Amino acid sequence: MTVAAAAPKPIDDFALWFDSFLQPTVLIEFAALAVAVLLAWGLAALVRRSVAAGQNPSSVLFGRRLVDGVLFPVLLLLLGYVARAALALWVPLAAFKVIIPVLVSLVVIRVGVKVLQVAFAQAPWVRALERTISWVAWLAMVLWVSGLLPVVLAELDQITWKVGSSTLSVRTLIEGGLTAGAVLILTLWISSAIEARLLKHAAGSDLSLRKAVSNATRALLMFVGLIIALSAVGIDLTALSVLGGAIGVGLGFGLQKLASNYVSGFVILAERSMRIGDMVRVDNFEGRITDINARYTLIRSASGRESIVPNELLIINRVENLSLADARVWLSTVVSVGYDSDVDLVIRLLTEAAAAQPRVLKDPGPSAALSAFGADGLEFTVGYWINDPENGQLNIRSAINLAILDALRRHGVEIPYPQRVLHVRTGEAPLAAAAPKAITGP
Repeated sequence: MTVAAAAPKPIDDFALWFDSFLQPTVLIEFAALAVAVLLAWGLAALVRRSVAAGQNPSSVLFGRRLVDGVLFPVLLLLLGYVARAALALWVPLAAFKVIIPVLVSLVVIRVGVKVLQVAFAQAPWVRALERTISWVAWLAMVLWVSGLLPVVLAELDQITWKVGSSTLSVRTLIEGGLTAGAVLILTLWISSAIEARLLKHAAGSDLSLRKAVSNATRALLMFVGLIIALSAVGIDLTALSVLGGAIGVGLGFGLQKLASNYVSGFVILAERSMRIGDMVRVDNFEGRITDINARYTLIRSASGRESIVPNELLIINRVENLSLADARVWLSTVVSVGYDSDVDLVIRLLTEAAAAQPRVLKDPGPSAALSAFGADGLEFTVGYWINDPENGQLNIRSAINLAILDALRRHGVEIPYPQRVLHVRTGEAPLAAAAPKAITGP
């Protein structure tokens, strides 16, 4: 490792630079900046209204408010360059030597932060990475304005070491890392834009297919971006052949389950055997599919519980899809009445109680039948269809049971208690005197 003995001198005269801010022409520069801000604001608002009607608040270009997105600082930077070029023909520049680096840093920060927020909305490490981008951008701006950036780069370029046949320096690694980060952020931005456009206004099976295309596109773009980033850092890509062989061996042994889950996820999304929004029952857990990711599927039950199911289980195990062919679900309730009850009246009351519920379908309508001769009374089964099981099944069953109970009581139909008869042997006199011959009761 070698370090230069003497560093180059700064290229700017700070005293002369500060004195230039006392000149009256600085007011003209600030006036031009104000005009650029107003023009950028107006252009961004015009584009938002004409092109981005109904835009998602998490959009990278526009954000929740006009100044939150990337479009406004980018337009302001372009107009700033135009204003600087125009003013340089008439007045000496002082303020724009600071304004342009500040605008560049603002664009870099806004692009990095917005892309990371959209691509990794729930990741806990995104906040720390956003702060890192901000600190690096503002530090580069300060070095640029102060004229120390060429000095620092020259010093870093002198710190070198040899790795095999290649000579690396700290400056090369830093520039390569920044280039790699920019490429990856650009890749994430493109993949997020493609995903948002693919999933817009999609539902059912179309949503599942587009989700598969979106996942495949993001994986492909991330792979290409990683290759470009590694090339920018200076890593020889031919060395990745050994790494690829090691990864293949790892997938064959230690990563079988992980690879199986990823492959199963793409198979599910491609063949559309299960779709986002379907009601399914997996391993005695019933709920609605809310998301299908590359590795796992998220199922939410009617009670609010969520189950994370590895995609491999959905391929190798039996899965009941309650809404694949028809969203209608058949439910039933068993009612027991006394043997002396009017059978026709009971059937009519049970049918009317079920038909009175608005969630019960009229076609096919509810029906009741004498299903069994029970030990305590006649058993009737009333069945009915609903087409919204996602709204709950216990609540509709409870409402119908309450209506049946009220109808039977109003018409005097007896709901019998369990009846039992005990026969006591009277072989011995004391026992016969102590015990009754029969006991009948509830």
